[in-house]
Amino acid sequence: MIDLNDHNVYMRAALAEAQVAAAAGEVPVGAVIVAAGRIIARSHNLTELLTDVTAHAEIQAITAASNYLGNKYLQKCTLYVTLEPCPMCAGALFWSQMGHVVFGASDEKRGYKKHGGPMHPKTKITSGIMAEECAQLLTDFFANKRN
Repeated sequence: MIDLNDHNVYMRAALAEAQVAAAAGEVPVGAVIVAAGRIIARSHNLTELLTDVTAHAEIQAITAASNYLGNKYLQKCTLYVTLEPCPMCAGALFWSQMGHVVFGASDEKRGYKKHGGPMHPKTKITSGIMAEECAQLLTDFFANKRN
């Protein structure tokens, strides 16, 4: 069982990815995937760079983890992501059979919970890990965009 301190360690790694995204002008969402206590994939939003609306941090991380493991199913993995997944990412998480999803900030407008995005019935969900830090990064990014 992962304790809260471990959640914070991995969420900090996801936040570092989100900061890379922000520096590149991407919406600052970062993700890491952990297997057997090790980060096996890390990514951030790449939608602007790739001009691809599907290039969300979660999708990029799922692809990297699947390639690393040589398996499309990620039941023994945990995704740490700074923002609640959208319905598209929830669908990808469903199909990958992600074992555990841990997210920081909730997304009241576009999150999977509001729009009924599916998560695999065996996927464990933990929310609110470092939520304030994750939300602040997004708030600051959009405030700077408006100025």
